[in-house]
Amino acid sequence: MNLAIKDIRHNLLRFLLTVLGVGLLMAATIGMLGMYRGIVYEALVVIDGIGADLWVVEGGKSGPFAESSAVPANLDRRVAGVVGVAGTRRFIQYNQQFQVDGKPLRMSITGVDFPSDSGSWIPLIAGRYLQSNRYEAIADKTLGLAVGDEIKLGRDSYTIVGVSTGQVDMGGDGLLFVTVADAQVINRLLPSEAVLLNRVAKGKTRMGLGEDTGSVAAVIVETLPGADKDVVRDAIKRWGDVEVLTKQDQETLLLDGRLGKLRVQILAFTTMTLLICCAVIALTIYTMTIEKVAQIALLKLIGARDRVIIGMIAQQAALIGFCGLVLAMAISFTIYPRFPRTVVITESDLGVLSAVLMALSLAASWFAIRRALAVRAQEVLA
Repeated sequence: MNLAIKDIRHNLLRFLLTVLGVGLLMAATIGMLGMYRGIVYEALVVIDGIGADLWVVEGGKSGPFAESSAVPANLDRRVAGVVGVAGTRRFIQYNQQFQVDGKPLRMSITGVDFPSDSGSWIPLIAGRYLQSNRYEAIADKTLGLAVGDEIKLGRDSYTIVGVSTGQVDMGGDGLLFVTVADAQVINRLLPSEAVLLNRVAKGKTRMGLGEDTGSVAAVIVETLPGADKDVVRDAIKRWGDVEVLTKQDQETLLLDGRLGKLRVQILAFTTMTLLICCAVIALTIYTMTIEKVAQIALLKLIGARDRVIIGMIAQQAALIGFCGLVLAMAISFTIYPRFPRTVVITESDLGVLSAVLMALSLAASWFAIRRALAVRAQEVLA
């Protein structure tokens, strides 16, 4: 006969309510970690997918993802002449809010350097890649646009030729891929009055209509097979007016820079939630133990060893933790895939949380075990 199961049946409602509370707390913990993983995934989606060996950005800056960056749009020609460079592409990305069908829609405009880059690295679920230098776009599915739709950005209309998946920035805004030329025009769009004032101030006759080559956020560099990336990087950095970052540099700047405080906050909330789970389990097990002091005394009177009583209490705590964990996983895999933001649940996170929760459950039983061991056989007569 298993004493732990018998006692749980006697206090079934309390056991189920405790499991529900622990399960909800653990589901929240899994969700917090999953949201952080999702933000990291979204932040790195372009860095991982675009296939850059080096990023040439504005001097003294850590752009284009960790902070703003602006380099001349023709810088790619100068970089292409460096020994060891196989190819260059211009890159531009910024967030703007537009009115689409009378509703505000915020998106991250990302420039693709057509024709050297048609966007073939973008994962499509419908349509095709870019085939024209102007007025074509690839939209992430989170923007709610379909192949064939036309969207007006500024004064021009753009046709959606492809729909991608999983292409959002760290703010959750869907990416809209257009050519670099289109991205520059959209970014430099000014009201008519501002255009007139700029013409007068700068003496330009066609301000904002494409004569000025403008700027881009960065130049993407692909090195030749076998070329030493450090040598290529040093050669470009010696110019003095630019900064050169590797893919690893970009990831480090994002994770330890922009996302560093978020990681600390998530860790703090996770720790608090786990401690609350421990307190809930400890309170429940201790209360159940107090209510059966007479039964424990009777067990001791008939010769039951301490390890039998310790095993009963520890098993109850472990069952609460285990059942709560199973409930939390069921909730997580049912609800989180439907969240508007990406929630990434990894096996390693689940493994660590499971081990920590079981350890805390056993630790929570210590108070009840200590009280049970203090019970004397004579108390059965009371």
